[in-house]
Amino acid sequence: MYTQGDPIADHRTPSGPIESRWDRRRFSARLVNPANRRNRHVIVVGTGLAGGSAAATLAELGYRVTSFCHQDSPRRAHSIAAQGGINAAKNYRNDGDSVHRLFYDTVKGGDFRSRESNVHRLARISVEIIDQCVAQGVPFAREYGGLLDTRSFGGAQVSRTFYARGQTGQQLLLGAYQALSRQIGAGRVEMHPRTEMLDLVVVDGRARGVVVRSLVTGEVTTHFADAVVLATGGYGNVFHLSTNAKGCNATAIWRAHRRGALFANPCFTQIHPTCIPISGDHQSKLTLMSESLRNDGRVWVPRDPRDSRSPDAIPEPDRDYFLERMYPSFGNLVPRDIASRAAKNISDEKRGVYLDFADALARLGRGVVEARYGNLFEMYERITGEDPYRVPMRIYPAVHYTMGGLWVDYDLHSTIPGLFVIGEANFSDHGANRLGASALMQGLADGYFVLPGVIGDYLADAPFGGLTPDHPQVADTVSEVRGRIKTLLAVDGDRTVESFHRELGRLMWDECGMERSGPGLRKALARIPELREEFWRRVRVPGRGHELNQELEKAGRVADFFELAELMCVDALHREESCGGHFRTESRTPEGEAVRDDDRFSYVAAWGWTGVGQPPVLHKEDLVFEHVRPSTRSYA
Repeated sequence: MYTQGDPIADHRTPSGPIESRWDRRRFSARLVNPANRRNRHVIVVGTGLAGGSAAATLAELGYRVTSFCHQDSPRRAHSIAAQGGINAAKNYRNDGDSVHRLFYDTVKGGDFRSRESNVHRLARISVEIIDQCVAQGVPFAREYGGLLDTRSFGGAQVSRTFYARGQTGQQLLLGAYQALSRQIGAGRVEMHPRTEMLDLVVVDGRARGVVVRSLVTGEVTTHFADAVVLATGGYGNVFHLSTNAKGCNATAIWRAHRRGALFANPCFTQIHPTCIPISGDHQSKLTLMSESLRNDGRVWVPRDPRDSRSPDAIPEPDRDYFLERMYPSFGNLVPRDIASRAAKNISDEKRGVYLDFADALARLGRGVVEARYGNLFEMYERITGEDPYRVPMRIYPAVHYTMGGLWVDYDLHSTIPGLFVIGEANFSDHGANRLGASALMQGLADGYFVLPGVIGDYLADAPFGGLTPDHPQVADTVSEVRGRIKTLLAVDGDRTVESFHRELGRLMWDECGMERSGPGLRKALARIPELREEFWRRVRVPGRGHELNQELEKAGRVADFFELAELMCVDALHREESCGGHFRTESRTPEGEAVRDDDRFSYVAAWGWTGVGQPPVLHKEDLVFEHVRPSTRSYA
């Protein structure tokens, strides 16, 4: 199934007190003087919160930046879909929050599978992010007295989540976008929208550029730089149905993986508990209802599994508020992995799961509820045709976020020199489960503060010499890209790309979704290669390569999903424990709770590529806990 490789370690993390490690790393990192920055060129792929903020900040520092996104505008990046909020340890509520508490909650929420140094840095930078965004004019909600308002999210007993109604991601992205637009206007960022990265250019062991395809004309071009930054998000769409936008894909990070970048913890997938349930086979994606709704909404099921009444007709005595019953300390605000498994176990008993606002409406009044969640309620009603002010919301768990990604060190530097990976595209901060409202925090921390603070240490050795498309390694990479496109168009089979994606996604959800078992994972590992072989034999991609061709775009992405899915299952099968979003049915208590195995699996699993259908190589990075002692993860 896999071979064992040499251990891997993060040599960039400073030793000493954790509180000062980030300061000491920034001081020890070499700098590039302002005059020389004009001669350093950085490519940034992706324009979400991580990519947009990174490109804007690097350009503001004086570097030359070339930015790519496959959307028609940077402001259409999937970060715009984030609803609930962004965490920060400001302690405006005076309820006991601190940098250390945010650090502790995040390590515990990740089920002790994240790096302490990275998480502490993230918690510390969180307070700076809010100041940055307020200065940009992000319209965070405010209390009566004028202070920024906060609300609670899962896995915390303090109120640390800053928000802008149910549109926080949109407002934060517009802040990053206006900073990026300023740099585009100043000529320091060259922007390429509707352009997809199809491969990484590696020359003499360094990442030196990207091969891209225009989604409008189909033209394949090569762009060179001194460093490449990937900020392309997660790979949840490997499951076909997820809360991700349909354009979200894994091609950029998977192409980099095939070029030598290690892929870490691919099986760590987050299932979000409050999504609108599947309504039929026609669906191509699912819709998230923000975790913020659990501040005032109560999750329940009918006590009688056979109760067929409308939820608004079921009285209180006939309702089971199961999260409040099972986890009284946190109630409806338990972390996502805990809430999702509980909801699935309940709904497997043929009962609907509901999110009810009757208590909040009676306590606060419709006006307050509408001010906090009005746009979310409107979205729910448009999709379902039901009024959530009157009828409880129907919810069901769905794939949302991926904690795995390319392996990076403390400097966000991958195992390929010159390739940096930020935001959800890397694995670094969340362990086996991301706490709600921490994705926006990580993306902006990486882009505004971490990457700009350390990338100079690498660029101090640049420039690395000029390149032309005629260089043998460049020409070989471009030839592979063109050959792949030609092969996809030449198959001319009898099955659509969508049909293959749907079948793969269903297989992954059944065998590598919320629950995994040894037999189920082996079944998936037997079926995925068969399905992949059938794809390359039977897929039909109409149209041509030298034109707008959305089926060709999707075919390339699904082809990568087949290879990624196989690695995910290998990773899930080798990790014989339950932790966070990775739940093995063989590793649970009699009550159904997860059982971790710290003695055998307290490490990052970083996988090396060996070829299609070949056993990957496992490199282990041992996790060391000096400040948060791993313990049984209880929210009761």
